[in-house]
Amino acid sequence: MGKRLIQQRRGRATPTYRRPSFSFKGESKICKKGTAMITELMSCRAHTAPLAKLKHDDNTTSLIVAPEGIRTGQNITIGGKEVRLGNIIELKNIPEGTNVFNIENKPGDGGKFVRASGMRARVVARTKTKVTIQLPSKKYKDFHPTCKACIGIVAGAGRLEKPFYKAGRKYYKMKAKNKYWPSVSGTSMNAVDHPFGGTQSSHKGRPTIAPRNAPPGRKVGMISPRNTGRKRGKK
Repeated sequence: MGKRLIQQRRGRATPTYRRPSFSFKGESKICKKGTAMITELMSCRAHTAPLAKLKHDDNTTSLIVAPEGIRTGQNITIGGKEVRLGNIIELKNIPEGTNVFNIENKPGDGGKFVRASGMRARVVARTKTKVTIQLPSKKYKDFHPTCKACIGIVAGAGRLEKPFYKAGRKYYKMKAKNKYWPSVSGTSMNAVDHPFGGTQSSHKGRPTIAPRNAPPGRKVGMISPRNTGRKRGKK
């Protein structure tokens, strides 16, 4: 039978799961082309990396993910061809081997990839139709040549090197973003709380494949997977 799961309760918009967007500094994205000056460096509870506030030529302001090594009062260009720290350039104008971040998935979307603190990607190859970039996960992805990216490395590196030491510090970190923590695995729950719960052991020995026509309280685990088990290579 169906059960009320945590995944389902997130959609009720209760304060337990509500995103505290009222205290966010704003949306960080690549804006219009031209020159801009960095007027302020700030931190935001919605981002792991610092943000840089830009003042454009027409006196409008915007926010971007701050690169490592910039300062207030520095001028950057958006959409130019000069490969310099902090500049935002189209991928077709960035030479191979350059570190980039905040990469657009589609031209003009403001940046979607490599935005966490300390992250960087590397331009591997360029052609007339695509630009290949190696992501921090060591995977390669092709982008449109007119997509823009920022030169450098995301500021705030070393954030993950310091351990939490105790659960209380992790609690306040998750509370700042209103994340539900700690998360309990379904196998550790009771049978009335989760389809994977029940019995004495945490290893239930039951399949985690949910059929397509399962009720909402049962559709957890692998939903109609293409294959299961260990991947032993392809012929």
